Amino acid sequence: MRTTDDDATVPGEAGTVVYRPARAEDFAAMAEIDGSFTTDSVFEVTAAAGVFTIRQTALDSPLHKTFPDESDDDDGGGDAEPTHTVVAVAGDELCGFLQASFAPWNARVTIRDIEVAPQWRGRGIGSSLMRHAFGFAREHGAVHVWLEVSNINAPAVRAYLRMGFVFCGLDTTLYDGTESAGERALFMSRRVD
Repeated sequence: MRTTDDDATVPGEAGTVVYRPARAEDFAAMAEIDGSFTTDSVFEVTAAAGVFTIRQTALDSPLHKTFPDESDDDDGGGDAEPTHTVVAVAGDELCGFLQASFAPWNARVTIRDIEVAPQWRGRGIGSSLMRHAFGFAREHGAVHVWLEVSNINAPAVRAYLRMGFVFCGLDTTLYDGTESAGERALFMSRRVD
């Protein structure tokens, strides 16, 4: 797969993938994307003497994770932060999407969600979507791009590391009281070039 200089299209075996701002009619298809994953490892978080350690650990058997449906409520209570939603489309098929927002107070773009349909994974679509997030970040003068990912989502963590993100924090209680209780939230960031 090749990416054009302006990252608008990516020719591939199944045709051309076009990246564009999301339209109202895209949101139903976005909600239908299967964001589940299967992994043979996790990023284990341990704490000892006030020090946290994160290390990739192999599992005895593969783990499959399906995310629960998300409610339409956001955690910002109707904030007015600039947002950006871009979709990857091949013909009439939505291949993936990215939702990001910009917070002026700390000049940070937060990746709210990034998903690629299973049949389109491994083709560079996630990286291309992330490049759009960095374009959005540069447009708004952001200093860095930040995201949160579960420690069991090793495929995503490895992808973010390949994209230049680094661990910048964690939360051992973020998922308590949810279907993901016991998982750890890993925070990753990358400076905007």
